[in-house]
Amino acid sequence: MAKDYNLEKRKFVIGGAAIVVILIYVLRLFVLQLLTDDYKKNADSNAFLNKIQYPSRGAIYDRNGKLLVFNQPAYDITIVPKEVVNLDTLDLCRTLNITQAQFLKIISDMKDRRRNPGYSKYTNQLFMAQLSAEESGVFQEKLFKFPGFYIQRRTIRQYTYNAAAHTLGDIAEVSMKDIESDEYYIRGDYIGKLGVEKSYEKQLRGEKGVEILLRDAHGRIQGHYMDGKLDKRPVPGKNLTLSLDIDLQMLGERLMKDKIGSIVAIEPETGEILCMVSSPTFDPHLMIGRQRGKNHLMLQRDFQKPLLNRALMGAYPPGSTFKAAQALTFLEEGIIQENTPAYPCQHGFNYGSLHVGCHAHGSPLPLVPALATSCNSYFCWGLFRMFGDRKYGSPQNAITVWKDHMVSQGFGYRLGVDLPSEGRGLIPNAQFYDKAYRGRWNGLTVISIAIGQGEILATPLQIANLAATIANRGHFITPHIVKEIENDQLDSLYRFPRKTTISPVHYEEVVKGMRAAVTGGTCRLANIPGIEVCGKTGTAQNRGHDHSSFMGFAPMNKPKIAVLVYVENGGWGATFGVPYGALIMEQYLNGKLSPESEVRAEELCNKAISYGYQER
Repeated sequence: MAKDYNLEKRKFVIGGAAIVVILIYVLRLFVLQLLTDDYKKNADSNAFLNKIQYPSRGAIYDRNGKLLVFNQPAYDITIVPKEVVNLDTLDLCRTLNITQAQFLKIISDMKDRRRNPGYSKYTNQLFMAQLSAEESGVFQEKLFKFPGFYIQRRTIRQYTYNAAAHTLGDIAEVSMKDIESDEYYIRGDYIGKLGVEKSYEKQLRGEKGVEILLRDAHGRIQGHYMDGKLDKRPVPGKNLTLSLDIDLQMLGERLMKDKIGSIVAIEPETGEILCMVSSPTFDPHLMIGRQRGKNHLMLQRDFQKPLLNRALMGAYPPGSTFKAAQALTFLEEGIIQENTPAYPCQHGFNYGSLHVGCHAHGSPLPLVPALATSCNSYFCWGLFRMFGDRKYGSPQNAITVWKDHMVSQGFGYRLGVDLPSEGRGLIPNAQFYDKAYRGRWNGLTVISIAIGQGEILATPLQIANLAATIANRGHFITPHIVKEIENDQLDSLYRFPRKTTISPVHYEEVVKGMRAAVTGGTCRLANIPGIEVCGKTGTAQNRGHDHSSFMGFAPMNKPKIAVLVYVENGGWGATFGVPYGALIMEQYLNGKLSPESEVRAEELCNKAISYGYQER
């Protein structure tokens, strides 16, 4: 019988097809079980529910142990989409007091993998965040009607005082960028966004725990898997003790009410920030709960920029406070000597047609009375002589030496404070002026920088740090706001001193000059009975109205506090800067203000600035 080759071929074709189908199934099983976790998620979710346990965030205290920031309970609603069946959307929306449009938007955002890359219909997803105990209680009563919905206990921040908002910062829901940069976070988590909450996020947040719950075939919770042996308890965040004195902070904020500017106080010995006032400020309670986004937008749109931390980010001409740094530089370079009345002042600095004005006082003066009277001419002559001195070879070389001294004193670069968004200010260099003047410039061209004007810019923190450096006679510890971390150590940057390029011996003359400014010079209003205060006024020229500032420290020997006050459009340094600085020092050193000082403080709080942003 002849062999049927067509039948033979058909048999091979059918067999081959069957083998291909089997291989496809095997390959698919391999991919599902080994290369992806979809199958595992599906299988696990049928039997288990992994419930995240969020840790309590670390509390924050002031230097005297007063509680500043603590936690209060809040509740999130989560959803496992796969478990949702026969949902009565109208009832759900009524119970949660939301509209159907809001419900649909929540579900749409949840399923959008660009917004929520961790989305899976088998795992818990955030539905609503930060419900109050009352709102959660209402939903809890009807929870049985909404299979697939769960209540997750969380905590949100609460504030004891309506103060220090810029320093303390706040927390908010993580962004996509946060999730991508740190695998710790998932959608719906909270993270520090400003201030200490941001810079110490990893210490404050703690570590999440997890409960593994066992479910039956109908999805009902049966209890803990293996009696909870595999559960992981959350680790609470670490508590922080700030260097901030909250009573001093509140006094500073009271003084600066309805004014624009900053007050910064530092403990010279340690670099600890005692107060950091930025005005205008805002109520930290605005950053709590579901209204945070709305309130944050409102503050962003405020033309006075209350969200701007002027103490760290404000870039101001330091004015005459900068003369102390100039004096130290000139002494180190041998441009001036302590007792040589080398430079005349005829109502200012005069050279050819160039005139830089100054108020009436004796002339010529040595360094100490030049600082006490804040003589512009003295420091203009010092800069002109330094930039023209033959030993440097050129103004470019001279300004390089000059800038190096200024940088060593904390200007021109970020100091490294343990708070986000610090500014760097500006100390110009040779390249800056070569570009501006095509290489043809000298000391006269840039004479305004001699008195802290022109291109010179500094943050209030940098000027306060200069006061602390002079108080220490030549060194400073990087300013910082955190004093202690629970069971941890501060970064070495905040524990070891940084020396300047100025010899310690030169600081004594500058200290004498700052003391003379208080006893009989421009800072007489800074006198505090029984305390030797040293100070330097600053009146920074500004379009429209000058800025008022004061830099000082006390006591003169073994100083405990260095302070900087900067009031925009405040006029002469003695108008606001000096009396504000005196009140801050008195409060800290004596523990309270005298009755007479309380009256003075109230008068100053109510004293209006004649020219402000509103009139521009």
